[in-house]
Amino acid sequence: MHPLIAELLASGPVLTDGAWGTQLQERGLAVGEFPDGWNLTQPSKVVEVAQAYVDAGSRVILTNTFGANRVRLAESGLVSQWRELNESGVRHSKAAAGGRARVFASIGPCGKMLITGEVTEDQLRSTFEEQAFALAAGGADGLVVETMSDLAEACLAVIAAKKTGLPVVGCMVFDTGREKDRTMMGTTPEQSAKALTEAGADVVGANCGQGVAGFVKIAKRLRAATDRPIWIKANAGLPEMVDGHVLYRTTADEFSQWVPELVAAGASFVGGCCGTSPDFIRACAGRLS
Repeated sequence: MHPLIAELLASGPVLTDGAWGTQLQERGLAVGEFPDGWNLTQPSKVVEVAQAYVDAGSRVILTNTFGANRVRLAESGLVSQWRELNESGVRHSKAAAGGRARVFASIGPCGKMLITGEVTEDQLRSTFEEQAFALAAGGADGLVVETMSDLAEACLAVIAAKKTGLPVVGCMVFDTGREKDRTMMGTTPEQSAKALTEAGADVVGANCGQGVAGFVKIAKRLRAATDRPIWIKANAGLPEMVDGHVLYRTTADEFSQWVPELVAAGASFVGGCCGTSPDFIRACAGRLS
């Protein structure tokens, strides 16, 4: 086990943070606007989101760098600023953490599909490697490869991230199939856990895709398939469009009630994804205390 992961887990399950995108939207991020760009144009608001999670009790917070890889940035007009976007994203979260929380920088999917030839393995390998090293240069304590639907892409990202020497979390999205227990590509939790472990992930997990109730089975299956700690970040239910606005109906209290079950199922790191907020993390902290 990576020394930092062991240090974090020494005092029990670790509370991570919640959603970033929906929190930035509450602060004025427009629909269709690239969130990562705010690292340069609205730094105080990015710091504000991170600070709110630290104040709510998060011991690990992420960064506003989910889409800051060169392939994804090519469609945003920000590709020339990829390094600055990543390094500043880490600095903002580190400033907010103030030594009270660890910063695990976010690495999301490239937005192109390997299976259709839109992008090659070599392109992904170099893209993820340069992002990972930029995040490390910014001062990240760890890296989180998250919201992945393609296991091949996830493994390439994990392998690239491991080259930094930082602890790496590898997370898939399970939102497909009758039981909502497969990725979009049809991969099971067991297959994911095995491959991510072999790729070198220090922590294996799942995030996004569905509400918290569905993550208990996912956590159990991941736990049974790997010796690595398990990372779980569920949505606040599934989004609904109401009067042109995205609405998540699960409340912070309803969400947090599942935390003991997630921990019993094997989750060592628990937080929230889309639709969750500092209030959710505060409620979860109460369940872990």
